[in-house]
Amino acid sequence: MKAYFADYLADMDLVLGEPGTTSAKLLMNYRRNRREPQSVDECQGKCLAVKLGAEVADLSESMRIALKEDTTAIIDRLERTIADGLEDGSIVVDGAPRDTAQVLYDMWLGASVMAKIHRDIGPLDTTTRVTRRLLNL
Repeated sequence: MKAYFADYLADMDLVLGEPGTTSAKLLMNYRRNRREPQSVDECQGKCLAVKLGAEVADLSESMRIALKEDTTAIIDRLERTIADGLEDGSIVVDGAPRDTAQVLYDMWLGASVMAKIHRDIGPLDTTTRVTRRLLNL
C-alpha cells in the first residue's frame, strides 16, 4: 500500500507541478488524468482507496491510519494548488482552500465508488462539472 501511494503522490506532484500552467488548469488536468484510471474497466490496481478504503478501515487500525495519512497527503496537495490558484487568480472559492480540497476529494472518491457500483462513468463526469462550479471555472 505504501508503494502504491508513493507512486500515486509522485504522479500527482508531476501533474500539479507542471510549470507555466495556471492552478485551475493543473487541478482540471489532475481530474482528467484520474478519470480514466477510475473508469469502470480501468481500475485494476489503480484505485486502492476506492477498492479497499471502507473495508480496510474497519478491519485493520494500522491500515486505516496508513490510508488516512496517504489520503491526507492527497488533500494537502489539492489544498496547496487551490491556494496557489487563489493567488494566481485562476480559482475563486467560497471558504478555505482546505475545506474545498476536502470536499473535492470526498466527492471524487464517492463518485469513483458509484462509478464502480453502477458500471457507468457518469458520476465521474458529474463531479467534474461540480468541481468546475466549486472552483468558479
